[in-house]
Amino acid sequence: MRTFTRNLIILFTLIIISCSPKPEQNRPNVILIMVDDMGYECIGAYGSTSYSTPNIDKLASKGILFSNCVSQPLCTPSRVKIMTGKYNYRNYDFFGHLNLSEYTIGNLMQDAGYQTCIAGKWQLNGLAYKDTITDWNDNTRPNKFGFEEYCLWQLTKGRNDGERFANPLIEQNGKVLERNIDDYGPDIFSNFILDFIERKKDKPFFVYYPMVLVHDPFVPTPDSEDWSNQELRYKNDPTYFKDMVAYTDKIVGKIINKLEDLNLDENTIVIFTGDNGTNTAIQSHLANELIIGGKGNTTDAGTHVPLIAYWPAQIKEKIIYNELIEFSDFFPTLAQLTNSDAQSDGKSFYPLLTGKEQLPRELAFVHYDPQWGKNVNKYRNQFVRSLTYKLYPDSSFYNLKKDKLEKHPLHFDSLTVDEITIRTTLENEFKKHPKWE
Repeated sequence: MRTFTRNLIILFTLIIISCSPKPEQNRPNVILIMVDDMGYECIGAYGSTSYSTPNIDKLASKGILFSNCVSQPLCTPSRVKIMTGKYNYRNYDFFGHLNLSEYTIGNLMQDAGYQTCIAGKWQLNGLAYKDTITDWNDNTRPNKFGFEEYCLWQLTKGRNDGERFANPLIEQNGKVLERNIDDYGPDIFSNFILDFIERKKDKPFFVYYPMVLVHDPFVPTPDSEDWSNQELRYKNDPTYFKDMVAYTDKIVGKIINKLEDLNLDENTIVIFTGDNGTNTAIQSHLANELIIGGKGNTTDAGTHVPLIAYWPAQIKEKIIYNELIEFSDFFPTLAQLTNSDAQSDGKSFYPLLTGKEQLPRELAFVHYDPQWGKNVNKYRNQFVRSLTYKLYPDSSFYNLKKDKLEKHPLHFDSLTVDEITIRTTLENEFKKHPKWE
């Protein structure tokens, strides 16, 4: 009788355990890395012959490489869009600002029980509009947007107060870090992330890492020969861009190595992307094709960015995804991951990460009004595009496969029947959004 009772207790215990929620550590960690001013042509996995990116390429060789990710053409417009999942006309009010009324990916992940942190470039307090934005000096804004911890450049101190690379001016969890002439900002940010991962390894965590690399000024890294000359650490020279790309790749490798050391790599989703196209001062090669950076412009060179997703527990072999993805899609992807009903303008690509059927995005829409100086604002525009065709509000219509630089608009009287159909489809998409003026 005692044996029967004991076995019955064991049976009920096993049933209870099997029906209980999965332990927190079984939920995937998420690391979202967004490089500053890096188009797709800078990554070896996309065919770049100008730079060496072995660690990023390794992610692509074991993950999903997205061939057609469409960003905003400039930094703050992309940051606002990726963090909120909304088209810019809904919530973009000033360059370098994000309104506190917005619900971000930080809030989303924190509300889902994740430990959250952000490191790198902030530029969302409205430092350029101190006469208009009263709380520009609020150093708790990252916390209010859902990030438990932060290590940031350009939070309450502007670029004129201190740069991001050598001898950086960085604010971390409410304090301005002591500056050191031999410090290098990207090392401080990445080491902060590694420490956060170490401390939070027993709970699900979300790390958002908007890098300061590879934005200008183009300066030596600690791995550059010229780093030993302190005066040259501030010399803006595009020849250092190659070193900055290499250091970006090195940091990605550091993060992956940390995950592997802690046995966290299998169940951590690492997403790597760029916020907009490469600086216009940079020329790169994809085999024999010359790509001139298009940052700030709505052309392919300004909006075609790398996107790689790595998750060994779910993605078992390399996948090349050739359909469209755009920056409003990150928010709903994380919302689906966390079973949140938070709304956005985007389309989740979470099914693709888990090996399920992904209904492709047929069109991508971009509203771009940077509100930042004459040289930048001259490119303000909207567009709707499919994989092959692109339409602007002034009726300029392009075949991107044949005319990537958008030099030869297609005239209506020369269109095929199929082209007239796709143009009509793009025009109908425009009707869903505020009329461009």
